Amino acid sequence: MAQTSPGIGGLTYDAKKRAWPAEFNVFLALVILVGAFELIGRVFLGDSFLFNTRDNVDAIFNQQRLEIIILQVSIVGIIAIGVTQVIICGGIDLSSGSVVGATAMIAMSFAQVATVNGNPNPKAMFVGWTDLPVIVPVLVAIGCGLLAGLVNGALIAYTRIPPFIATLGMMVTARGIAKWWSKGQPISFPTESFAGIGKGLMPVVIFISLAILFQLILTYTKYGKHCYAIGSNEDAARMSGIKIANHKILVYVIASILASLAAVVLCSKNLTAQSGMGVMYELDAIAMAVIGGVSLSGGRGSIIGTVIGSLIFGVIISGFTFLRLDAYYQEMVKGVIIVGAVVLDQWRQRRRAIGA
Repeated sequence: MAQTSPGIGGLTYDAKKRAWPAEFNVFLALVILVGAFELIGRVFLGDSFLFNTRDNVDAIFNQQRLEIIILQVSIVGIIAIGVTQVIICGGIDLSSGSVVGATAMIAMSFAQVATVNGNPNPKAMFVGWTDLPVIVPVLVAIGCGLLAGLVNGALIAYTRIPPFIATLGMMVTARGIAKWWSKGQPISFPTESFAGIGKGLMPVVIFISLAILFQLILTYTKYGKHCYAIGSNEDAARMSGIKIANHKILVYVIASILASLAAVVLCSKNLTAQSGMGVMYELDAIAMAVIGGVSLSGGRGSIIGTVIGSLIFGVIISGFTFLRLDAYYQEMVKGVIIVGAVVLDQWRQRRRAIGA
């Protein structure tokens, strides 16, 4: 029998023939998808998907459109980094989108200016708590994520209720808090320093920086090894001395804090906070992770794969816009992608079981 050794992200390598990393297959799918849109564009539209060849006005429009899509993918991608760790650890988080909404409302309340065009800010939530340093709303956001993660993690670790139910409850609660905070009214007029967080390509920089950081953490630290161990076999991890409850709480705290940071970037970019922010972000984040090779059964996956999965989402949205298809087709395709990603994950698991 050929000797095998464990690899990063739960991959197994044959001593004689090394298997391709799962991330390579996902990247190959991304290349094929880009090639398909490029071919369709040139054949049916006489235009290039990657390199616009029409007049300058249309080229500028497409550049702005692609930039908006990349920024949107980056914000959801920040959430997906946290969701990836939760899934690797054998859990699920349905609350991240609602945490974004609640955090955006609360954090923006501490990021407002005192005056607008020389007049008192008509949307100021707290008189006397305006023009605060940018670190204040950021810390408030982190605090919101910390609280949400502690509640999620404690419920899952100590009451033993399924992660689906615990995070579903947080999803409903956080969305209710977002609507209650300002009685459903948007909160606007942030300080210049707060607005700078989401300006230009800063969301992309933040997303890539966090992705690199947590890829290194999952690969080279005890935290990462414990995530894979718990997701692969929780009983064996417990017997080896890993403190399961503490680790699960930590994972959910990190995921919620990342969702809160995504909320800061989102409301900073939009210069306003609304209670409906983050709707369906949790499903997009889960789909990005699963498309990127993260197994819903736990113990397998990587941040690199999730980043590629987020790029696939961005390419699909960009491609549909390029082909001038209506937005509701995008929602239909997203639904198919989510179901297809789960089917693909199940197929990968059965294939590994047969080959074991």
